[in-house]
Amino acid sequence: MELRQLEYFVAVAEEQSFTRAAERVHISQSGVSAQIRQLERALGAELFDRSARAATLTVAGKAALDHARATLASAAAVRQAVGEVTGLIRGRLTVGMVVGCTVTPLFDALAAFHRAHPGVEITLQEDNSERLADAVRSGTVDLALVGTATAAPEGLEALTIVSEPLVAAVPAGHPLAGRGRLALADLAEHAVICMPRGTGIRTVLDGASAAAGVRPAIALEAGAADAVADLAARGLGVAVLSASMAAAHADRLTALAIEDATEPALLALVWRPAHGPAVREAVRACRRAFAAGPA
Repeated sequence: MELRQLEYFVAVAEEQSFTRAAERVHISQSGVSAQIRQLERALGAELFDRSARAATLTVAGKAALDHARATLASAAAVRQAVGEVTGLIRGRLTVGMVVGCTVTPLFDALAAFHRAHPGVEITLQEDNSERLADAVRSGTVDLALVGTATAAPEGLEALTIVSEPLVAAVPAGHPLAGRGRLALADLAEHAVICMPRGTGIRTVLDGASAAAGVRPAIALEAGAADAVADLAARGLGVAVLSASMAAAHADRLTALAIEDATEPALLALVWRPAHGPAVREAVRACRRAFAAGPA
């Protein structure tokens, strides 16, 4: 039995897919399958039911999962303890970022971290903010740049990068284009284009709408701000974005303040309170990069 076999086993169990697990651990699917088969032979039991579309754990697999996680955590703790004594940081750093992320200081921070700690393998994972925050809580992602409606998401430490209001953005000729501001009730009279549930922008919009007792008609959803703006520029609805997102498209969209959406949309770096030296150094690099701003 080898640590890598346990790592692959945990990856398949969490992803419920040999294909996604292979992508996660950066080897071929056949390589993952072969190592899992070797582990099963060593244990004398099948760990996965392969008869369905999803890779589901057998009774033996369920019994083994927590122990496998504990073994991997213990091995990581050994590496961390030695690294702290020798001053050498090794291992893997999994960084999450919202889909379509173009926040260049994050990339600058990762580059600086890589130069300082070449023994750490960096992996990137894109998803929506809600799932990324959950992944940080569970430990499958070490730190993530997420959109959020609260300065400190539950159970996580956070560094706020951007805090700004929501705006409605419309093209020239739209009935709302001549107004400097509007209320959520006004917005509800038009088709709305916004990011999907699970994103910080959408969480802020939904919360403000519920507080105001209105329900905007979400006609179209897109995961990237540029896509939301492109759809609105073509007259398909009113875009709801953060102020800076809308400002990037000021040549074709007019931004209108939403007077009763008072809570800001936040972009924050989040990580677990209990973390190792790699996360500590990565957060330090991010603080420096974000303080310096875009290159």
